Amino acid sequence: MASTAPNAPETLDASFFQDPQPVYAQLRKEGPVRRVTLPHGWEVWVVTKYDEARAALADPRLLKDGRKLDQYLDPELLGDQSVFAEALRAHMLSSDPPDHTRLRKLVMKAFTSRRVEALRPRIEAITDELLEAMAANAPTDGTPVDLINSFAFPLPMTVICELLGVPFEDRDDFRTWSTVVVADNPTEEEIRSASYAMAGYLSQLIARKRAEPEDDLLTGLVQAREDDDRFDENELIAMTFLLLVAGHETTVNLIGNGVVGLLRDPDQLARLRSDLSLVPGAVEEMLRYDGPVNLATLRFASETVRIGDVEIAPGEIVLVSLGSANHDPSRFDDADRLDVGRAAQGHLAFGHGIHYCVGAPLARLEGEIAFRKLLTRFPGLALGGEPEQLRWRESSLIRGLERLPVQLG
Repeated sequence: MASTAPNAPETLDASFFQDPQPVYAQLRKEGPVRRVTLPHGWEVWVVTKYDEARAALADPRLLKDGRKLDQYLDPELLGDQSVFAEALRAHMLSSDPPDHTRLRKLVMKAFTSRRVEALRPRIEAITDELLEAMAANAPTDGTPVDLINSFAFPLPMTVICELLGVPFEDRDDFRTWSTVVVADNPTEEEIRSASYAMAGYLSQLIARKRAEPEDDLLTGLVQAREDDDRFDENELIAMTFLLLVAGHETTVNLIGNGVVGLLRDPDQLARLRSDLSLVPGAVEEMLRYDGPVNLATLRFASETVRIGDVEIAPGEIVLVSLGSANHDPSRFDDADRLDVGRAAQGHLAFGHGIHYCVGAPLARLEGEIAFRKLLTRFPGLALGGEPEQLRWRESSLIRGLERLPVQLG
């Protein structure tokens, strides 16, 4: 697939995951789009500047339906991804109009803003329970507490499981499966095992909701209709998969990344503590500064697309870097600095266009409650080790910590 490229592809190695912003800064200097080689070997175009990224996210020539992409790719590159393609990727994030339009319309019938806001008291109660459990179970010998495992993960996972009607006791299995699916470097056997297990589990759960309807979102999806249209079986499995993965990954990493950003900047932490009315705006700034998604899910050109001085050929993969666009100094002043008082609206952490994150209101609500209560309950919260020891997950898609050791103070 020939392309007009100003330079040879930039190779992104494992160190990129640990600190991507210096790489992005260099790529932005070279132009709004650059050819790169990802750590798992794929050569793709990465869009790094804000204006071009926002335009690409809404460009109808950049398609999402992976089934159409298969015709362009070497089967050896695809590996065993086809094992879970039909069962797990038939959701709206991997579809184009008109399929995307009908899928989003159906899910929005069940995922309403009123339903989300009605969750506020329950989210507050879950948050209080988790914070009290952290305090009660904190080691007395000074050993740090892992904020990811003890708070950032169980909060949104409990919420999305309750919202969908998924048994919470299955959360650890689902976390294991989803970690494999979003990782950059799983083996074909790991993908096959996780995908079969997840698809099989969700199929059984959907069958149970169909036989024994309950007052939950999954039952709502099973029953959702628009005229004579409704989800087919694969679409139900894929949509449940998407809502479960996105419904916890987004908030896990919003909390984790936001907390570590604050703990690395005592002045901003003190400013937020002294005025909790800043929390809603600070959540937007945390989403901009170090959001939960690094590179948006893949798109590919359906025809020749020109971005900047580069022509992208049909079938070539395009990844939009939300993390880079949100640090573009042409859009955000002093973009590499966390500023809890910044007016960060317009950031691209939740995407843009028809694929804008349907769960954004829930993530914002969870983030607002989590930060307000965490900072109030633990005024002495501090990192439980050197910042340089923190490790970030090796995923091009997800920007999140493996662990976040903290001292509760």
